[in-house]
Amino acid sequence: MSEVLPTIAEVRAAAERIRPYAHRTPVLTCASLDAMTGAALFFKCENFQRVGAFKFRGAANAVFSLSDEEAHRGVATHSSGNHAAALALAARLRGVPAHVVMPRTAKAVKRAAVAGYGARIVLCEPTLAAREATLAEVVAATGATAVHPYNDARVIAGQGTAALELLAEVPRLDVMMAPVGGGGLLSGTAITVAGVSPNTRVVGAEPAAADDACRSLQAGRIVPSVDPKTVADGLLTSLGTLTFAVIRERVAEIVTVSEDAIVAAMRHTWERMKIVIEPSSAVPLGALLEGKLPAADRRIGVILSGGNVDLADLPWGRG
Repeated sequence: MSEVLPTIAEVRAAAERIRPYAHRTPVLTCASLDAMTGAALFFKCENFQRVGAFKFRGAANAVFSLSDEEAHRGVATHSSGNHAAALALAARLRGVPAHVVMPRTAKAVKRAAVAGYGARIVLCEPTLAAREATLAEVVAATGATAVHPYNDARVIAGQGTAALELLAEVPRLDVMMAPVGGGGLLSGTAITVAGVSPNTRVVGAEPAAADDACRSLQAGRIVPSVDPKTVADGLLTSLGTLTFAVIRERVAEIVTVSEDAIVAAMRHTWERMKIVIEPSSAVPLGALLEGKLPAADRRIGVILSGGNVDLADLPWGRG
């Protein structure tokens, strides 16, 4: 894994590399959400991306960046979420093996999705130490290339292609917003915005119940995430060294959002826009609904990160 931060040139190269494989997702608007926030909102709908999330962009760029010799040995990662499925699909499209370390507690539906894309699943205990140790064993045994879910320059560059498409379709944005967990999407977005639309302000959004990225930016160092509890379960991980370096340099601020606002934003999106998004996707809109940053009369791009929802466990009841 390269420790060199990706550039806008590498984001553009990633866009060309993944063009045959990734969907160019639509940009949608919603008059009622504009009225609620006072802004002109432009939603980049990565819930319509392959595997249902932006993660496919970074995984595809990483897999198709490999030399033929590297690819022949396959790829490996540890993940119980969207990155696992994304890497499995990207590997299948290139015709190479994928090894995915998953905690034994991972939901059956997620394991089934990863297996359905043809990956070999290796189960481990549900701790970060166990994940990393098991991944190291897999890499040693197979020679596969490890692809980190976010702390990888190839992955970051791939995630930046979502913002590249949005800015090509909707120029002159005042603000670009993305949720932040490990920081792959936000850092890729920030690199793209700096290279294409430097007057656009980049703002990250995360749950107040999992605010390690906000605290990291304030402290000037990575503050680890410690067992956070939030409905936005895609945003639980700590920042990586690469993602934090980009965020510290290029992200104006990170705002935090209450659990109630996340759920309200998710429900408003389902009801007003008629699209399915997961709780993590709703965090930036939740910040706008809570008035966490000035929105009136501003053009704001919002990356909806994904739409993988357990429909048996929606965060609202009847009525």
